[in-house]
Amino acid sequence: MQLPLPPASFVTVPAQAQAPSFSPDEFRDALGMFATGVTIVTARAADGTLVGLTANSFNSVSLSPPLVLWSLARSSGSMPALDTGSHYAINILAANQKELAERFAQKRLDRWVDVPFTDGVTGAPLLDGAVASFECFNRSRYDEGDHVIFVGEVEHCAWRAGASPLLFHGGRFFTEHPL
Repeated sequence: MQLPLPPASFVTVPAQAQAPSFSPDEFRDALGMFATGVTIVTARAADGTLVGLTANSFNSVSLSPPLVLWSLARSSGSMPALDTGSHYAINILAANQKELAERFAQKRLDRWVDVPFTDGVTGAPLLDGAVASFECFNRSRYDEGDHVIFVGEVEHCAWRAGASPLLFHGGRFFTEHPL
């Protein structure tokens, strides 16, 4: 038995998205309504220089294989090291690490002054006090809009049970409170 075809209005697919009906600021404000965790992505450049930046675009992708993703503006000064490096770490910040999040979000000459860390197995810095860390192989990158989406294959991970993460919502930092 052959099923009837849907009406023509369901068959036609536009060739591209329509122009947005909102401004970039309105889009940013709407995105700010999604609460996220706060991470610092860290790596070592080919010359050994430490690289680090605050990112809240982190998300899980797959359990098998273990994959995570995050994104970075193409214009970022950290892009060359992260785009060509083989490994990086994603450090999920603890509720008491707000100042660290702000420091690594700024364009500073040396974000690393007096920041305690240990070298991970892959060579990427692991920040002391983070609630979790993921040491990743730089598996793939996708150019989309003004950002690059990085997919990392997790080679090592660690976490502190019971630790409270730092959260970001509506342009402000928060800590968790169970409902």
